[in-house]
Parts: sequence; C-alpha cells; structure tokens
Amino acid sequence: MAYKIIASQCTGCSACEFECPNAAISMKGETFIIDPKKCTECEGLHDTPKCAEVCPVPNTCVPA
Repeated sequence: MAYKIIASQCTGCSACEFECPNAAISMKGETFIIDPKKCTECEGLHDTPKCAEVCPVPNTCVPA
C-alpha cells in the first residue's frame, strides 16, 4: 500500500518532498503528490512514514 496527500489540505510547503527516502513525492500544480509505485510507506527504513511525520498539517499524508 502507499500513502497519498490530501490535495485540499496541502499547503505546498515541500517539507515532505525532501524527507521521502524513495523520491516518491513531487510537485503537481500548487500541491504535492505521492507516486504509489515508489512509495513504500518507509517500511524497513523508519517507524512511521516520513511524509506524515514532517507534514505541518495533521492528516494530510494518509494511507491510500
């Protein structure tokens, strides 16, 4: 499974993009998106997905 970013809540701060160990996050328009083919939910690397951990808006990076 992969994570997704709730576009209506994304502020475009880019905090998540640089924390993603798989380079699965990129800008699309005014917000960021997560490529589900690249997202591993940081399994085996971190205890929790880094995007959800660093996002300043709660519940913006969520399981797809």
